[in-house]
Amino acid sequence: MTLRTETSAAGKTAAADGEGVIDLEDGDSAMTISAGGQKVEQRVVDQVVYQKLPPKQRAQIPGDKPWIKIDLKKAAAEQNSGSSNQINDPAQSASLGKGITDRNTEKVGKATVDGGRTTRYRVTVDIDKLPGGAALKRQVGPTVPMDIWLDDQGRIRRQQITMNLKPTDRADKTTAVPERMTVRTLIEFSDFGAEVDPEVPSAGQTTDMTGKIGNQQS
Repeated sequence: MTLRTETSAAGKTAAADGEGVIDLEDGDSAMTISAGGQKVEQRVVDQVVYQKLPPKQRAQIPGDKPWIKIDLKKAAAEQNSGSSNQINDPAQSASLGKGITDRNTEKVGKATVDGGRTTRYRVTVDIDKLPGGAALKRQVGPTVPMDIWLDDQGRIRRQQITMNLKPTDRADKTTAVPERMTVRTLIEFSDFGAEVDPEVPSAGQTTDMTGKIGNQQS
């Protein structure tokens, strides 16, 4: 899969590009993320994010270890979204397809994606059907439109979505959006059936930053 995310707020736009492999069934993935002129190696195993940071950022992490980890399940239980600009779980973006409803579905036309024939549809995503949908609903509303490109076998080859996030109340610790922002995400899938078996870094090479990443200065 390839992934591109653009976040715009206060007249500024930041982009992150990712490339790697993902298991769409269990959410495990391995990819390289490029943002701000730097590259981060990232692995997600059993909803735990492992990142190998560039040397400049690594120097700000206690323990002087090459990898950090963020347990997404624990972060959610602690009402900490863990939403850093450096954390981009591709399974979360890919899971938007689970919220597609049969309402307001429109066939847009034909298109070629990665050399294959596809049909483009504009669909509606029901936020209530998504993991963590309650918090997201407060920011984007009950539904958002999304474009998907399906191949002749009914597989999603590309999905594109734009979310306009409202600022959250400072007392609401479940999200971290201090001002209005727009997030555009484009994902493309290919080579279905590829092996996905990311290796978990050893404990001796890893610093647990669950619930702490938001306090680090970039």
